[in-house]
Amino acid sequence: MGALDHFYEIFDLSYWLRVRRQKKALKKKKLRQLQTIEIRIKMDCEGCERRVRQSVDTMKRVTKVEVNTKQHKLTVIGYVDPEKVLKRVKAKTGKAAQFWPYLPYDIVPHPYAPGSYDKKAPSGHVRNVVTDPSKAGDLARVNSMEARIIFAFSEDNAHACVIM
Repeated sequence: MGALDHFYEIFDLSYWLRVRRQKKALKKKKLRQLQTIEIRIKMDCEGCERRVRQSVDTMKRVTKVEVNTKQHKLTVIGYVDPEKVLKRVKAKTGKAAQFWPYLPYDIVPHPYAPGSYDKKAPSGHVRNVVTDPSKAGDLARVNSMEARIIFAFSEDNAHACVIM
């Protein structure tokens, strides 16, 4: 009877539909990468810290949660979508939250550029003006007069020795 059961499964329509559904489910299932998500959210007390931690702890595929009350920073490590984490924190806590906008001043190419200094930034951190175009100021724009002066003292200029 084993062979008859096998043939019955082959010619049974429900078997093929089930196999097709399983293949579609595997294609739809996205494999996410391990990500570190940093969020800035204002926390004043231990109750706020606990509420923020619990809002993210219950999410699926979150492996680690760190809360730094002094810097108002939440760090989430896991296989999750950053937008969903931010939305979840805003919804569960009722507080304004945003992605961490600061970088250590050691790795920013222009830490003293206009717009990079922020009074609310933690010590040793500045706003990244390269990726934040609204705060870039005059960093990326060089007018024609500045370009001429830079070129006059450049090594590419053959007559630079005459000027000096």
